[in-house]
Amino acid sequence: MQAELKWLDDPQTFRVNQLPAHSDHHYYATDADAQSGDNQLEQSLDGTWQFAFAATPQDRPQGFYRPDFDRSGFDTIQVPGHIELAGYGQLHYTNTLYPWEGKQYRRPAYTLGDQTGMPGMFSQGADNTVGAYVRTFTLAPGLRHHTVTVQFDGVEEAMYLWLNGHFVGYAEDSFTRSEFDLTPYLQDGENLIAVEVFKRSTAAFLEDQDFFRFSGIFRSVRLLAQPAIHLADLTVRANVTPDLQTGDLNLRLRLQSLQATTGAQAQVTLADAAGQTILTQTVGAKGDLRISHLPVPQVHLWAHHTPYLYRLTIRLLDAQGTVVEVVPVAVGFRRVELKDKVMLLNGKRLILNGVNRHEWDARSGRVISLADMQADIAIFKDHHINAVRTCHYPDQDAWYDLCDQNGIYMMAENNLETHGTWQKMGAVEPSDNVPGSLPQWREVVLDRARSNYETFKNHPAILFWSLGNESYAGDNLAAMNQFYKEHDDTRLTHYEGVCRNRVYQDCISDMESMMYDPPMAIRDYLEHDPQKPFINCEYMHDMGNSLGGMNSYTDLLEEFPMYQGGFIWDYIDQALWVTDEVTGKPVLRYGGDFDDRHSDYEFSGDGLLFADRTPKSALQEVSHYYGKYDD
Repeated sequence: MQAELKWLDDPQTFRVNQLPAHSDHHYYATDADAQSGDNQLEQSLDGTWQFAFAATPQDRPQGFYRPDFDRSGFDTIQVPGHIELAGYGQLHYTNTLYPWEGKQYRRPAYTLGDQTGMPGMFSQGADNTVGAYVRTFTLAPGLRHHTVTVQFDGVEEAMYLWLNGHFVGYAEDSFTRSEFDLTPYLQDGENLIAVEVFKRSTAAFLEDQDFFRFSGIFRSVRLLAQPAIHLADLTVRANVTPDLQTGDLNLRLRLQSLQATTGAQAQVTLADAAGQTILTQTVGAKGDLRISHLPVPQVHLWAHHTPYLYRLTIRLLDAQGTVVEVVPVAVGFRRVELKDKVMLLNGKRLILNGVNRHEWDARSGRVISLADMQADIAIFKDHHINAVRTCHYPDQDAWYDLCDQNGIYMMAENNLETHGTWQKMGAVEPSDNVPGSLPQWREVVLDRARSNYETFKNHPAILFWSLGNESYAGDNLAAMNQFYKEHDDTRLTHYEGVCRNRVYQDCISDMESMMYDPPMAIRDYLEHDPQKPFINCEYMHDMGNSLGGMNSYTDLLEEFPMYQGGFIWDYIDQALWVTDEVTGKPVLRYGGDFDDRHSDYEFSGDGLLFADRTPKSALQEVSHYYGKYDD
């Protein structure tokens, strides 16, 4: 197969040769490696790559991925990183309007009566910058003689991949992991990996979030070796009986094997937080295994103040009894219910003291570190923030682990926002809305729902799946909701945009979710036979010296059990450190400060924290009122 530039224009082509999404569990060759975290089956490709920038697809260095290509004129770039922060292209912040509005005329393929598919819209786009990435690697000893895959945790926005001159695959969905099998093209000694990243594709219509529009390989890249018997996917259902006394552990293991599995075994062990073994079971290791209804008596329940995690360990043994793979997984038992139109966690009414949180670092944009995440968790705990919405895309894996460990309730949102296709200059005008009910846009959004679910399904912190943000409503959003309902009865679904198209209110979202509804409007809803519990998926909007009068919302918690809190917009400013041209001192600059036009200017600065994580005064008010309901 050859790479096709026309895929950039086709909403029905969004993954080529990409491996199916699967659980984000880590696996190791030995118990010792699992305990130390030193993984001999993993090799990082982060660091310095060769790089060439092109202003348009036509200007890109075609054939750069070939081993014999002359790359002597290439620069270098750091991975992970944004192309724009490395000094290429144009920094640009915009909210609702697409970046090209007023410059390039674009409307989504198959809208407004189009039957052509809009060929050339992005593949010939004068604003579609391209980054060509190349580096070499030699397999580390632990990866040799195995099936080897490569994982890209985040590439914005469309990527083509080659190894040793052979085309491997194509992927979109900027904030979701993309994985490819490299084994057929690996060679002994040095290997050449090449990635071509396009800033725009049809995915751009689906990723119209309120943020700086970057491009490039902005999350980590790694190689992974798969042992001869490998746990390809794991589904954990840590249920709790209605009396909240007994855990009910259910597992599904999907195994892959490069050898005969006769006599091979899967050994499953559950230990408590102190390391004491609770249960163990051994079964034959082949195919698709299900282990059902293992009881955990006197179960410790996972919740905000008591984020108790059991340790599940799965060991795969070959016919000789030798351990070939060890998979440790944190397990939290909790019960999420919608009962009498009130959301309950472990039998108690759930109150969300939440924030919306973009991934952000003032020096590196959406390239954030573990230290950034740990600092955020500490601020959450110091200020009674118990919930987070991953606005408006999946976050780095480590954030979900930290929320599991620290009892932070998660609304796990898909990478979907099509704001500019239905809201024009403040008016609701959905004539070219996607995904809507268009069949050509159905599979791409279902794929995003599937990836979000499959990757993060085992995290106890996730209480809600969110279909996306501000994308109107139609048959395709309803299909996403149905996907979650068919695959997961342990969580609830959320989507605010159905309020724009009430035809779908009975088949999208378990809760009434509004943005910036004034307290009187919420009261009116709750006093007139409400059918769903109410949350503010965004409220207060902390821009400038705002966030006063927060008690007018929290007072509703005392009166109405069906009012269950919400998520403040938002947690942290989006601004970047630069050196001031006049004073020579470092300053934070916001949208519009980079000659980016059109721009939404200081609208990028609406967080409880400044971009360098210095708290604003508004955080004191949040801490005061959230503290009243932090129990």
